[in-house]
Amino acid sequence: MTKANANANDLHSTFHPAVHYASPGEVLKDEELSAPEKRVILSSWASDMYAVESNPALREIPGLGHAIRLVDILAALRQLDPDNDNDDPPRGGGVPMRLRRPWAAAQRS
Repeated sequence: MTKANANANDLHSTFHPAVHYASPGEVLKDEELSAPEKRVILSSWASDMYAVESNPALREIPGLGHAIRLVDILAALRQLDPDNDNDDPPRGGGVPMRLRRPWAAAQRS
């Protein structure tokens, strides 16, 4: 069995994206990253693992000297979606479904 070195200082800086980026906007602007790579970084930042305990709307990312708002991270993730032209909620659709009551059908007969 091999022993893995879990020391974060020895890991390549790619595994610590906060070392390179100070905000979700900087992640989006990096032309060297593909959309899936940007999505991985932003999704990791949005993770509850980085939530500030006293304020879950903020994320404290190791290596950053400031907290990032979750809404900013989510907005950046939405910008990566090509089908997302706006932030409007989806329109209601379809015909409302009515539940059939067996006893009501028996009364009509």
